[in-house]
Parts: sequence; C-alpha cells; structure tokens
Amino acid sequence: MESIWLHPFLAMNNFLRMNIFALFWRAIPTYILASLLITANSYADTQKPAMVVIAFPSTNENTISRSTLRAVFGMRLSKWPANTTAKVFVMNDDAPEHGAFSKNILQIFPHQLRLAWDRQVFSGQGQYPEQVATAQEMLTKISSTPGAIGYIKSNEVTDNVRILQIR
Repeated sequence: MESIWLHPFLAMNNFLRMNIFALFWRAIPTYILASLLITANSYADTQKPAMVVIAFPSTNENTISRSTLRAVFGMRLSKWPANTTAKVFVMNDDAPEHGAFSKNILQIFPHQLRLAWDRQVFSGQGQYPEQVATAQEMLTKISSTPGAIGYIKSNEVTDNVRILQIR
C-alpha cells in the first residue's frame, strides 16, 4: 500500500531532477562567461606599470634599437652612437623590475643577462653594470651621470631623465 502512495512522489522527484539537470547545463555557459569577465577585469586592474628605458637628460638619442639596447645592457657596447661612454645601471637580480625589464624590453631571461655579464668579466673583456637598490636611486644615478642608461616603471619617471623609445 505504501508503494502506491510513494509512486507519484518518485515520479515528481525524477521530474524535478531532470529539470535541475537541464537548468544546470544551461547555466554553465553563463557561469563560465561571467567568471572569465570577472577574471579579465580584475587582471586589468592589477596589471603592473610598463617598464621604460631611461637615459641621462642631455643624451642626444631619443630612440634606440632593441639589438643596440641588448648590446649595451649585455656590456658588449660601451659607447653611445655619439661616441659618449655608456654607463649602465641595473637593479638587483631579484628585483621584480629587473625581471620585467629583461623579459619585456630586452626579450631575454634575467639569467641570460647575468651569464653575458659573467662571460664579459671572467674573460677580462668587460665589467658588471652598476647595481642600484631602489627606483629612487636609479633616478638619481641616471639624472646625474653623463652617458647613463637604465630602466624604471613608467609611473615613476620624472623630468630629470629622458625616456628612450625602442624601435
């Protein structure tokens, strides 16, 4: 007798389960789209400022090629095109700015840059670039050293240095 009364409830339960299952599969694409939009929006909000190459303010150059920039920061090129001695300043190897500059601007890994410096120093053909600890120290050194070149976040640039465009 009890099974007769349970039968309508079981049928209704199966019907509800099917509808919930169908609703679930219809809601999945909307959920995925909303998740992607929220993730993209939060990623855009937390994006770090771009790195820029900076030089001594009275440097004659306004642009520099990526290959020349790699040669200067790899300590293979020690003179500017106007025959001025280039003085290279970099941040510590573990600084996030150094990694961002190496990867995004020079398009090489930081350890490859370190290997290039080691090769120059150990072969007796060059020296290490001068290291600075902070962005403020970088700005001070670049603005006061003729022929200086370095890098910094774009939102930290002051009028005391020249931004070089990469071509």
